[in-house]
Amino acid sequence: MRTRALMISLAATALLSACSSPADPPNVITDAPVIVPGKPGEVAATLTPGQTFAPLPSPTINATDVRYVQDMIVHHRQALEMAALAPDRAQSPRLKSLADRIYDAQGPEIQTMTTWLEEEGLREPDHHADHSTMPGMATPAQLTDLRNAKGEPFDTLFVTLMIAHHKGAITMAETQLINGSHDRVLTWAQDVVAEQSAEITRLQRLLG
Repeated sequence: MRTRALMISLAATALLSACSSPADPPNVITDAPVIVPGKPGEVAATLTPGQTFAPLPSPTINATDVRYVQDMIVHHRQALEMAALAPDRAQSPRLKSLADRIYDAQGPEIQTMTTWLEEEGLREPDHHADHSTMPGMATPAQLTDLRNAKGEPFDTLFVTLMIAHHKGAITMAETQLINGSHDRVLTWAQDVVAEQSAEITRLQRLLG
């Protein structure tokens, strides 16, 4: 009797132990696709389960990147100088609104690019840097004429100079897209091409 009772007790203990054991781990889904983002202008890639890929290289900066950012800061500064003349001299309300839009867009862009140069330990361009070789820049004589103009003559000269200015910025951005290296700077160049192309269309409409 005692032996039988002991066997029953051991069986019960084993059953309780089995009931209290941890549950099997949940199934883990391992066949989900992996999305790998592409570079600016490129589509993302989808990897199949088990497929490996090389890690994306860290952004590198070349001389074209640095030159583009430094020159574009100077280029934008002149656009701000021109746009700041419109409220007191322009006749067309549409031109005044467009000048405000240029000022509001390019001011923050200058700050973003300046901050990037500081973060990378690179030199910010001097306010009096030579810009005679930059595409689309107005000459000192043209800026003097713009300051002295008022009303319709101002509107015509402003639109003419700003269209040339924007086309110059697009030329600079296209050079960056061909020869640049840093992903962030390449993205800025793409934005310049898109934004200033649209701006040229608006300016041309003002000329009729």
